[in-house]
Amino acid sequence: MIIDPKNVPKITGSKYPQQFQSAVAGRVKKRLGDAAGLQNFGVNLVRIAPGSCSALRHWHTRQDELIYVLEGEVTLITNSGEQVLKPGMAAGFPAGDADGHHLVNRSNADVVYLEIGDRTAGDSANYPDDDLIAKANGNSWIFTRKNGEVYES
Repeated sequence: MIIDPKNVPKITGSKYPQQFQSAVAGRVKKRLGDAAGLQNFGVNLVRIAPGSCSALRHWHTRQDELIYVLEGEVTLITNSGEQVLKPGMAAGFPAGDADGHHLVNRSNADVVYLEIGDRTAGDSANYPDDDLIAKANGNSWIFTRKNGEVYES
C-alpha cells in the first residue's frame, strides 16, 4: 500500500502519566506502519523540536526497536553515555537488553527519524531514571511505579 506521510495524522503528546509528559512535549509522530495496514511491526516518522526528546530513557523486555536518522543531529543517551547521531546513522535496541536509551535534541533545528519496532505481545518497558514501568495491555499501556502502584490516568 502506498501512503503519503503528509496525509498521515500527527500524534502529539504522550500517554505517560502527567508528571512525565513535559519531556516529550516537542515530539510529533506519524504512524506510517498503521497507515499502511502493518500488523506485525510499527514504523513511525518522528519529529522532535529543539530541547525535546523521543521518550523517557527506557528499554523493552520483549520488543525490538531501531531508529534511523533522516534530518538533523540528535544525541543518543544510553547506559554507556552519549553519542551524536547524524542523518544516515541508525541504532538498534534488542529486546531484553537492559540498556536504557532515548534521543535528545540539543540542536537548534528539528530532528526527524524513523522509529521501527515489533509488536510482540506481553511487552513491558522499564525506565531506569524514573519511577516508572509500562506494561502492554492490548493496544495501550498501563503505567505503574516500580513498586507496582498504578499511576492515575
